[in-house]
Amino acid sequence: MTAKAALTVGFATSLLPFLAVAPAHADDKDKQPQQPKPPAVMSQVGGETLSRPGVQVRLMPGAPVLPKELSGRSWIVADAENGQVLASNNAHWPLAPASTLKMLFADTLLPKFAPTENHTVEPSDLAGVGAGSSLVGIKENQTYSVQDLWLGVFLRSGNDAVHVLSAMNKGVPQTVLDMKAHAEELQALDTHVKSPDGYDEPGQVSSAYDLTLIARSGMQKPDFRKYAATARAQFPGEQKKGEKKRGTFEIQNTNRLLTGDLGVAPYQGIAGVKNGNTTHAGATFTGVAERDGRVLLVTVMNPSSKEQHAVYKEAARLLDWGFAAYGKVTPVGELVPPKSATPTGGASTGAGAGAGDSAAPGNAKHAAAAEKSGNGGVGIALGVVGGVLVLLAGGAFLVNRRWPAASQGRRSRTAPPADESVNP
Repeated sequence: MTAKAALTVGFATSLLPFLAVAPAHADDKDKQPQQPKPPAVMSQVGGETLSRPGVQVRLMPGAPVLPKELSGRSWIVADAENGQVLASNNAHWPLAPASTLKMLFADTLLPKFAPTENHTVEPSDLAGVGAGSSLVGIKENQTYSVQDLWLGVFLRSGNDAVHVLSAMNKGVPQTVLDMKAHAEELQALDTHVKSPDGYDEPGQVSSAYDLTLIARSGMQKPDFRKYAATARAQFPGEQKKGEKKRGTFEIQNTNRLLTGDLGVAPYQGIAGVKNGNTTHAGATFTGVAERDGRVLLVTVMNPSSKEQHAVYKEAARLLDWGFAAYGKVTPVGELVPPKSATPTGGASTGAGAGAGDSAAPGNAKHAAAAEKSGNGGVGIALGVVGGVLVLLAGGAFLVNRRWPAASQGRRSRTAPPADESVNP
């Protein structure tokens, strides 16, 4: 071999390590961040199909296909009345819930305090509110009605309001215990509560299935329905010494499907429920909507799409699909009733446990009366905008049913062959 040839071979050989790694470097640059994978086996509450990872849907002839633009790690679409799950994706994947956990907080504590009850905030009431928390603007040494506090929870997702209500309930630790017990009663067994406000805490998780279950329970309560559907309200400002009249300021619901926003139109028939967003949880949302006499619940957790307001847009797509697919899919599972629920033999317009006459037409009158409870100038009128209350009064009749008998539910759900479950 000549000296020139040897030099050429040696130079080429010296480049081999760089040539070998160059393609890998280019591939790494184009790789997307690795997404976590759901557990291979999840809870079977509500049916074995719901324990499987991936999309679960059983389309009958003529049924529309699921929307393509769905990126949520977990989601579910269910009938709010009979509890049938129309479709799901990783329904029981335990994920950080963010402020959607406030639905469990509200469902647990709402029956404990009258809306007209007053509370003067002490400094200790606001201790432990996490840094960067969403706040409604509660001030120490100021008096608020329970109704004011719940407006702060539902509309502004105020962690300050959550902590004040928790203080009224003997403190945060007791409230967490109460929420855990209520989750177990609802059979929301994926849910592990660490803080009452949904603030990121190690081990605090829920699932799309559980959040939907919790929302369905909450919608049995007239006050829960009323607050969840309130678009805007007047909230008490700080009253300083010497001021005779206490001012107010407007707060708006952060649920964009209820109020609308740039790029998000209010969803037709929406009546709540709750949204959330934290660094760990990403965006989460549970909503309920009524159309043509049907009431659907949807939950979307942590969409990966870069689309603005993706959690709302994906929830709207799932609701649109659910209404279009109603009666054209075989349910893949069901929302189970609470442990203490007494099934009935058929569809009833009677109220659920503890709901009283909330399903009756008088419910709108009850809600309006609650709004006007001035309570010495401290309880501020809700100022519900538009026709939300009217819509909700109609929707309440539909949602607020007795829990159907399990045997009745089984008769209407004949399981198809296993290969009809879609699990891409």
